[in-house]
Parts: sequence; structure tokens; C-alpha cells
Amino acid sequence: MNVLGIETSCDETGVAVYSTERGLVAHALHSQVDLHAVYGGVVPEIASRDHQRRLLPLIHEVLTEAGIERPDAIAHTAGPGLVGALMVGSGMAAGLALAWDCPVVAIHHMEGHLLAPMLEEEPPEYPFLALLVSGGHTMLIAVHGLGEYRVLGTTLDDAVGEAFDKTAKLLGLGYPGGPALAKLAEEGNDSAFALPRPMLGRPGLDFSFSGLKTAVMLAVRKVEQEGDLASSRADLAASFQRAAIDTLVARALKAAKKEKLRRLVVAGGVGANRLLRTEIAERFSGHVYYPRLEFCTDNGAMIAMAGALRLADAGDVDEIRAQARWSLDTLMAPG
Repeated sequence: MNVLGIETSCDETGVAVYSTERGLVAHALHSQVDLHAVYGGVVPEIASRDHQRRLLPLIHEVLTEAGIERPDAIAHTAGPGLVGALMVGSGMAAGLALAWDCPVVAIHHMEGHLLAPMLEEEPPEYPFLALLVSGGHTMLIAVHGLGEYRVLGTTLDDAVGEAFDKTAKLLGLGYPGGPALAKLAEEGNDSAFALPRPMLGRPGLDFSFSGLKTAVMLAVRKVEQEGDLASSRADLAASFQRAAIDTLVARALKAAKKEKLRRLVVAGGVGANRLLRTEIAERFSGHVYYPRLEFCTDNGAMIAMAGALRLADAGDVDEIRAQARWSLDTLMAPG
């Protein structure tokens, strides 16, 4: 079975073909970073219109690369995300499914991320702990099978990727801010500023990054009053990154110990962060799995594969929808 995957949840148009016999056979991605950079963030209407322009050419590209005229099924991201952008993908899936007379399956965006390491040569076995870290989500999930997810902790305010971007803006860095901040942090002293590690002293496994962001803002104001922001920018970036990563790693280790899980999946855009990978490698005694770097951010490959897995267990599925909010806890195992 060849499954066409469509990802349009935010500002990247991802399309892929996943074969249940051959694995990932084709994928393509278009990023809208240049379109949104002038605004300092994603503009939903611009994102939706660009998805409309890019989607069909990308579908034609991946089908040609895969050597097929049409897929056997279509998987599309149904949420969570920008509802207008999601509607572009779901509408395209609905039209093509009607034209090709094939089944459609709606995929949860975060399920795609937590299954992304399954695309690699050595995929994780169930059960495992998933740390999902991106611009929109920060979650710890106990994964016991396809659709068998238990959310252990989530952010109470900003996602960690959002905190990276907002801190980068405070430091006068460009968009997207997260990668720029991480690069600048390599030049700084991560103990130059005493910044908080939010929630670590509290029970549970939830996250909070708004207090850390506020602490950086106050530090920036103080440094600006002294007229020395330029020389302190790298130290501020490094101190923030260290505080954020310390928080993520401490919570992940606590969750793994509590759930007695020896396998850890780290996925989402922040999963590409070098410091995060280094700290986990040094401090986690089990086996860690990452998607390759190009599949850490949003992509069609993870959606196509997730669709193939669900269709294999559930048979024909006909589900077209787009929803901005969608709790991972509501997903069910197929069948």
C-alpha cells in the first residue's frame, strides 16, 4: 500500500509517499520562513494561501519520484494547528480521495512527531517515553502502542520552542529565532546570568516557560540600562538555553524513572538542539531515539507513515476534518 501524506498544520507544506513494503519512497517540503520573516512570526492567512499554491505541485513531484500515478490511500494532518492551514490540507485530501476513490485517514500532528523515529533503520519498540518539543508543544507521553498514549506532562503556558523564539526576539535576533539563539549561545557563558528552572521544585511533570522568559526580559532591561546589551547578548542566549534544556532533561529523566521506561523518543523542532542531545546522552541511561534532522520539524513523511500504520490496523477509514485544538489523550488504538 502506498500512502500519500499531507502536512499543512502551520507554515511548512510537507508531502510524502510511504510504502508499506518499501518504506519512505519520496518526500518534499516547502518552508514559508521567508514569507513570515518580515512580520516576525507566522501570519495565518499568508500561511493558508501559500499552502494552496504549493500543495498540488509538491504532490505531483512526490508521486513522480515514487513512480506511481496515484496512491492507495491518503493521510492528512487534521490538527492541532492553524485551522485555515489545516483546511487547505484536508480539503485537498477530500478532493483527491474522491477523484482517486481511495480511503482517507486524519492524523494527529503530534502523533506524527512521536512516531517519526519509526522512519529510521532502528525504530524504537513499544513501550517508550516521548518528549515532544516544538514551537507549539512541550509534552511528555508514555507510549504503549499505536494510539495508546498517556500524557504525563505538558506546558502550562509557552511551549519551549515558543520561549526560544520570544527570547530571541528580546535579544534582537531574526526569525525564526530558536535556531539563531542556539547558534549564538555557543559563543556565550551559560552561567553568566542566574535564570530560574521553572517547575523543577514542584511535584508532577508539567512544564512552564513564561517565568523564564520574564526573567530574561528583566535581565535584558537591566543590561540595556547599563548600555551593554551587545556584549552580553551571547551570555544571555547561553544562560537561557541552559535553563530551558536543564528543565526539559530533568523532567524527562523524572518521567522515565517514574514510568520505568528505558527507551526515550525525542521529537519536534527543538529535538534538533545540540545541547539537548548532549545532555540527554550524558544523563539518560537507556536508549534514545531521534528522527533524522530533516524530520524533526513538520514534514509529510511522518504523516504518511502514521497513516500507513493506522490503515494497516483499521482498514478503510474515511475521515475529513480540521481542528485547531485536539487533545492527544482522545486518540484511540486502531481496530
